Amino acid sequence: MSLDVTRIRFDQNGLVPAVVQHAETGEVLTVAYMNEESLQKSIDTKETWFWSRSRQELWHKGETSGNTQQIAEIKLDCDQDSLVVRVLPKGPACHTGTPTCFDETFYQNEELQVNEDSAGMLTKLERLIAERDEERPEGAYTTYLFEEGVDKILKKVGEEASEVIIAAKNRDSEELKWETADLLYHTMVLLREQNLPFKEVLNVLEERHNKPKK
Repeated sequence: MSLDVTRIRFDQNGLVPAVVQHAETGEVLTVAYMNEESLQKSIDTKETWFWSRSRQELWHKGETSGNTQQIAEIKLDCDQDSLVVRVLPKGPACHTGTPTCFDETFYQNEELQVNEDSAGMLTKLERLIAERDEERPEGAYTTYLFEEGVDKILKKVGEEASEVIIAAKNRDSEELKWETADLLYHTMVLLREQNLPFKEVLNVLEERHNKPKK
């Protein structure tokens, strides 16, 4: 697919900054640069291609590591001189092996309490549970659950659901939030064991929300 990239205002070096963002969580993964050729390759292949300013060459994200980024959408800003590339990553975005290059908090305003988007937090939890399933680190509780199997996981889901009911009946909001968190976690482990992506659950909720109101 060929688009009119002449609309984009590349700088004097023929480059435009590209902010790469996780399409589901909104998390910023990295910032890179594209020239006209890498942008067109990104559009044609539906995977991210960039221009390396240090090596002075094109590079395909994940070509050697396998950590490619499938493009969901590319947004152009109002001045037409920068891009947001929304992707679904197949592995870590950073060369250090972390999911994002922005892993270090440089400054935080302690006077402000900013909560993460809840759906984004659940997506991160799903990713962590998947990593535990694949790597099975010794001593991790999630590893224990997967090794015990579906019956143990189901038992824990049932136990946590009962604890949620008890906390609610007792009008104990402090206990209720902890037990609900435990129930969500064990449910996410169950979804992983059943090979059911959390996105499928969100899709059901979205379909219900979008149904015509009678």
